[in-house]
Amino acid sequence: MSQVFLARTDVRGALVGLAVGLVLALGLPSLPGVGAGLALRTLTVCAIYALAAAGVGVLYGRLGLVSIMQVGLVAVGGWATLRIYHATHLPFEVVMILAALVTAVVGVLVGLPALRLSGLSLAIVTLMVAGALEVLVTYAGFPNGGDGFLGRVSGGTLAVIMPRPALGQSDDDFFRYVGVVVVVVLLLLRWLLMVRPGRTWAAIRQGEAGAVSLGINTVAHRLLALAVTSAVTGVAGALLAASSGILDPASFKAQQSVLLFATVLIGGAFSLLGAVVGGLFFYGLPQLLSTVGLDGNLVFVVLGLGLVQAITTSQSGIAGQLGELWRRLRRPRRRPQEREVRA
Repeated sequence: MSQVFLARTDVRGALVGLAVGLVLALGLPSLPGVGAGLALRTLTVCAIYALAAAGVGVLYGRLGLVSIMQVGLVAVGGWATLRIYHATHLPFEVVMILAALVTAVVGVLVGLPALRLSGLSLAIVTLMVAGALEVLVTYAGFPNGGDGFLGRVSGGTLAVIMPRPALGQSDDDFFRYVGVVVVVVLLLLRWLLMVRPGRTWAAIRQGEAGAVSLGINTVAHRLLALAVTSAVTGVAGALLAASSGILDPASFKAQQSVLLFATVLIGGAFSLLGAVVGGLFFYGLPQLLSTVGLDGNLVFVVLGLGLVQAITTSQSGIAGQLGELWRRLRRPRRRPQEREVRA
């Protein structure tokens, strides 16, 4: 039975992805020019946003739902993490799980009225939700050790910085910590896509009427997908809060959600590898442009061109093109004698 399970192509792909992800997570800080510097901190945030990109990819790639509020949900996860920690001082791992649950609840509540929408209508509604979350976070601010529900200090009191996890105190160790968490979460998400919920989501994307005729409760399964992707995004918010110990509302503009969706389409919305590529483009590309002396806002031009190219030539994105290249390389080449016999 185990041999049949391991023989499945999707299972082998997930195991290969697990191995490669762990090697990168544990080995990248040791490379020359990467460890303990701006490059490593940038890669850390890129890995964190890969989780938010994975949520976008699952909703669009599996259900055809255009959600443009994921960066707002990252802010919710970060806010919940800082508030829970300052109120309880629980270990970070417990705080992260609780923040993921809070974000899942918020994601379901704000997305519930829009579940019967699709396409452009859903995109507009979720973009408005992202704008509303931006306004709320800007008004309330992020908790920094104060009293009351908002947890904000007042007067001349100094803000309290949330410490990093015990296993990730240094930049190198924190990158490894983030890398392992991201790999584990993506593996769990990949497993969910391979079992019944993932197959049901794919059936809904193929045709909602056909799914209903098969007895599938499309609303319930959309709610499940929204809860799962929101929880994953909440983990991203928790890791982002742990990276610096404090967050700035200016980092969670509504337009960032549009940018994240575009990078997911370029990276590939139909695979988790595309989410990783999307995370790299979303945060890494603006940093790269700034490093070479260019305006970071040029990222909108670069990604706009990349989005046009992805839509017109390869809707599976960069990840799909890499997968096709890998399949071609693995395909056995026929010998000249075989080609002559076939001819």
